[in-house]
Amino acid sequence: MNEERLTKILLAPMRTEKTHRIADKSNQIAFKVLTTATKREIRKAVEKLFKVTVTNVQVINVRGKYMRHGQLDGYTKDWKKAYVRLAPGQDIDFAVGESA
Repeated sequence: MNEERLTKILLAPMRTEKTHRIADKSNQIAFKVLTTATKREIRKAVEKLFKVTVTNVQVINVRGKYMRHGQLDGYTKDWKKAYVRLAPGQDIDFAVGESA
């Protein structure tokens, strides 16, 4: 796999109440990823960027929602979400670069 592509696969971590609950319960982290990314590429990207061991990857294709603005109507873009399960005892800390 191309190293440059691996750095572009993960678009953003998902930080919602549901993802925090899943992270505490089953050591999974949710990411918004490229729509063309595969499970194998997502695993390699997380392991390379965060220096952790990934045990499982689950991928969900999220369909765009119907939106209407006055007379104009259409759909938002489709996107892909990945739930990445880390090995026991490992964690990703997103608060490293944030200031309080």
